[in-house]
Amino acid sequence: VQLQASGGGFVQAGGSLRLSCEASGQDFSIYWMGWFRQGPGKEREYVPGITWSKATVYYVDSVKGRFTISRDNAKNMVHLQMNKLKPEDTAVYYCSVGRGYVGNGASDYYGQGTQVTVSS
Repeated sequence: VQLQASGGGFVQAGGSLRLSCEASGQDFSIYWMGWFRQGPGKEREYVPGITWSKATVYYVDSVKGRFTISRDNAKNMVHLQMNKLKPEDTAVYYCSVGRGYVGNGASDYYGQGTQVTVSS
């Protein structure tokens, strides 16, 4: 399994960024797809996840109303639209897939991270 993430960068508080991740090497119809992040001095945190059917979506409370996850099954891609970014969103964001319940973020694979930096 390969997970190729893109779209990180530097933005001022209140701005927006869009992350994308392309998955390959498996039939991803049985996987949820999502993102983790790890900020400076913090533990890795499960942020959003979405099932193949798109019927079930998970967001950590701190991003609800600001982040939107979407999934393109035909392209095996997952996107994360991040709006109203805050300095505390600064982290390395990791694309991830898993076969368990999307709500608990039990991941099977992680991709390489992409840095998101939000200045105050």
